[in-house]
This record gives sequence, C-alpha cells and structure tokens, in this order.
Amino acid sequence: MGEYNAPLKDMSFVLNNVVNLDELAGIEKFEHAESDVVAAVLEEASKLSGNVLSPLNKVGDLAGTSVSEGVVTSPDGWNEAYAQFVAGGWNGISAPEEFGGGSMPQAVSLATVEMWNSSNMAFALCPLLTQGAIESLIAHGTKEQQETYLEKLVTGEWSATMNLTESHAGSDVGALRSKAEPAADGSWLISGQKIFITYGEHEMAENIIHLVLARTPGSPAGTKGISLFIVPKFLVNEDGSLGKRNDLKCVSVEEKIGIHASPTCVMSYGDNGECVGYLIGGENSGMACMFTMMNNARLNVGLQGLAIAERAYQQSVEYALDRKQGRASGAAKGESSSIVKHADVRRNLMSMKAQIEAMRCLVYLNGACLDKGHNHPDAEERKASMGLAELLTPLSKAWCTDLGVELASTAVQIHGGMGFIEETGVGQYYRDARILPIYEGTNGIQALDLIGRKLSLHGGAPVKKLFSDMEVLARELNDDENFGAISRQLGVAVTALKEATDWMYTNAPNDPNAAPAGATPYLRMFAVTVGGYLMAKSAVKAQELLKAGDPDVAFLNGKVVTAKFFASQILPQVAGLLGPVTEGADLLFAIDEDNLVA
Repeated sequence: MGEYNAPLKDMSFVLNNVVNLDELAGIEKFEHAESDVVAAVLEEASKLSGNVLSPLNKVGDLAGTSVSEGVVTSPDGWNEAYAQFVAGGWNGISAPEEFGGGSMPQAVSLATVEMWNSSNMAFALCPLLTQGAIESLIAHGTKEQQETYLEKLVTGEWSATMNLTESHAGSDVGALRSKAEPAADGSWLISGQKIFITYGEHEMAENIIHLVLARTPGSPAGTKGISLFIVPKFLVNEDGSLGKRNDLKCVSVEEKIGIHASPTCVMSYGDNGECVGYLIGGENSGMACMFTMMNNARLNVGLQGLAIAERAYQQSVEYALDRKQGRASGAAKGESSSIVKHADVRRNLMSMKAQIEAMRCLVYLNGACLDKGHNHPDAEERKASMGLAELLTPLSKAWCTDLGVELASTAVQIHGGMGFIEETGVGQYYRDARILPIYEGTNGIQALDLIGRKLSLHGGAPVKKLFSDMEVLARELNDDENFGAISRQLGVAVTALKEATDWMYTNAPNDPNAAPAGATPYLRMFAVTVGGYLMAKSAVKAQELLKAGDPDVAFLNGKVVTAKFFASQILPQVAGLLGPVTEGADLLFAIDEDNLVA
C-alpha cells in the first residue's frame, strides 16, 4: 500500500471556510497567519509526514521498543526522524514567540498534528505530550521555571510527559500515593511509581521533563491534596546545561495491543531517596495545573481519532480501486469489477469519508475557539469562544476517538479476509486506534463531563447559543431547493437533541444514576448533530464558491454530496438515540450484580 498523503485540499477548505482563518489572522497575535502562509506551512508538513514518518509506521509496529537496565531502545530510524522534526521547528509552531515558537493559531497547528498522527501515531505521541507540558508551564510556571524549561521544550530538544496514573488508581486520580517531601534548598524529594507513562524514557530527546502528581505532607485527602512537580530526567544547571541524572528510571515497558513503537513506561521515582522535583502552581493545586495539560491532550487525542481514521480511509480507497472481485451492476458478463463499484463497499467508503470530514470540522473549530478564547481583543468574544471551546472538547475527544476505532474497523471490513492479515497493514490502524477512547479520561468520563459540567457552563449560555445557530441554519437551508433534505434532517436532529437536553436538565438533579445512564448516547447525539451542522455549513460554502466560478468543481461538488450523505445516512441516528438517553437507569440495575453471569 502507498504512503500517507495529507489531505491538504480539505484541510485548507476547513481552515478557510469553517474555521474562518481570515478572522483569526485579524487578531494581532496571529496577523502572520494569512492563507497563503498557512498553505505553505501545511505543504512542508505534508512532506515530512509523507516522506519521513509514514515509511516508519509499519517498521515501528513490527520492531516495537525494548528496555534494558532503564534504557529504552527505539526502532530504527526513530532518532533520525525526530531530529528532522526538531530541525524543522515543528514542535513549537503554535507556541509564543517569546519562547521561540511560531505563534501560529492552534487551529493551524492541529492540521500539522493531524499529519503527524495519520502518518505515524506512535511517533507523534512524543511531541503531543510535550505540547501539553508547554501549555501547563506557560499557565502555571514561575518565570524562573519558564526560562529554564520552555525554550528547549518548544524546540523539541527536550520532551515531556504527564505522570498521573498509579497501579491502584486509574481514573481515580485522587487515590494516588506518590509523595513529595520538602528539601532544605526549596526543592522537593519525590518518591513513588507511575504506570502508563507515554515516552517516559527514550533517547530521541536530550532531556525529558516529567510532570508528576504527588502528595505533600499533611495534604488533604483526594484530589484536593494533590500537587504537581517538575521532575527532569537530567537536572539543569544554572547556565542551562545538563547536570547529573536524576533519581528516576524506567522499570519496564508495557506490551500493548497497538502503538508498539511508543514506549509506555512504568516509571519509578526516588528509589535512592534523591529524586529532585520542583513545585509548579502551588501546593495542593496540582489538579488545576494538570487539567491545563489534560485539556490540551484531550483535544489532541480527539484529533488522533480523526487522523487514524483518515489513514485507514486512504488505504481503503486504494484497496477498493485495485481489488477486483465479483461483477458490479451494469458490468459486462464475465467481467470482474473493482470492489469500489459494489454498493455496499461504496456505502462503507462514503460513511468513512463523511464522518472524517465532519470530525475535521469539529476539531479544527474547537482549536479556533481556543485561539479566540485566549487572544481575541473583545472580552465578550473571548468569553463566548472559550465557552464554546469547553463545550466542544468532550465531543471532540469522545466522538472522534470512538469513530477512530469504528472507522478503522470499517477499513478492515473493506479489505475483507485480507484485512485480517497483518501483511496488508490495515489491522495496525485498528490496533493503534483502540487506546484512544481510553486515553486522557475515558469516553464515559467525557460524557459525564458533558452532562455534569458543560451543559450548565455559564448558565447554559454556550449550549443555548449553539442550538440557536443550528436551528437558524436549518431554517435558512429550507429555502434552498438544493439543501432541502439537509434542512429537514438537521431540524429533526436539533429538535431531538433539545428534548434530550431538557430531559438532562430536569432529571440530573433528581436521580444520581438517571443522567449518567444516558450520558454516553447523549454525547453521541450531540456530536453527530454538531457534525451535521458543520457539514451543512461546508456545503453552503462549497455551493457559494461554485457559483462564484471556483475552478475546483469536482472537489466542491464532492463537498456538497458528502454533506448530503451525512444528512441522509448519519444524522438520522440522532433521533433514534433519544430513547436510550431518556430511559433512565432502572434496567441497568434490575439484575443483581451477583447474577450478571448466568
């Protein structure tokens, strides 16, 4: 199969017509993010992703990583690829200029991150964690900490990790036992063990900056008593040079279903009582600091779902065009047709294409809302944009990662029996994708966050505004004979979603299990509706460009057709989910837990 080919045309369409790149470029910080500049950036990123990272994807899957006496060995080519990544300045294109970054909008950065993850997700996990650490240090670090660590993290010469999980405490972070004892010089001595630490040890970067959650003496129980510490692999001297190795090590590397080339480490801190850490953000403020990093990671993990689906789709199209089997309707007698001509294969491909394009709209828009939420000159616009960004984040993370798995599975199906054979490579996407609904707060947790926090955010203002915008578009499209079907399906979906939302508002306070029981299908309702809304906006813009004489007729017609397919084949799922959302929890607990096994 061929290597990954970045979908630059669709990326640019979404940035220019859904995200509104011109509006972002009107913000002083992003004034250099003009359309032609962004196009050049994406073109260069596509070369690295397609020519360097993509060929290493299967190599890494087959070779994996190994650890011996605390030293992790990466697959062949990994170190050289990372050096090219750093030399190109890709790690810091959205970081502030004052720390050596390119100050590009996050919406643009997300397009490049999509390329890294489509071409080689196991590789891309390393810089993904570094991005979150950069944001956490900018938001919570002292000036001295920023001066010590940020420049090297921005360049990618140093990488970073996020250390939350312990063997006895998975999603229940408040149960962690790692300790931090104050030292005489103002630093802290860290002790404990963490599991599932992505790129906890490797040799691609000169230093690894671990952000570690731990408890200080006398801290309150639960999450209120957690603090965050900077724990470098190598201590940093006053002149910025690297000092001695810190008292930390990789004990083992997990054997995983997928992402074999990404070292998922068990990390041990302070075995000799000399692991030095530095408090960030104040004592007992660890969760607030870590959420800055986690929210960044949640959006990026959602992007990974999109990315892996895109890679699986590209290989599926290539296979469907090449594979000949059976005689398609209308083909000459005795002729063997490419399977792309069979209706069911075409249905699978169109389902992949439509949902991938909707995901891209959602994730890029989410990034643009963060850009405006942090940087727009108008305070009200900042508030509204940040509210929408917070509302969209659980949708981006959960829906896109669920679809990453589902569409990778569809890709295996399109390949038929050969899809179940490792030689084709499509099975790797399915295996790699499976971690994504678990990462950074499982998708069930994202659904609980949506109903428990985001629906009531700012008195429900972001939800009400989004519902209003979707209803307005549905009504407007009713006047366009080309979009009547989209109008009807979008209108039905929004009505069902509003009914489900009203049920959530009414029942959540009264029954501790009723709303959580319907939270996951509710998130799917919400995300599919927003996806349909964004696809409708894409179709409207594509039609405008066609009427204005844009020469790329085939691409723009494809946008319209794909939006119609989403409306007719995907949006009807929303109304069907209303029953499961509003059923309540009685049936979930109707069978005694001791009798769940027959």
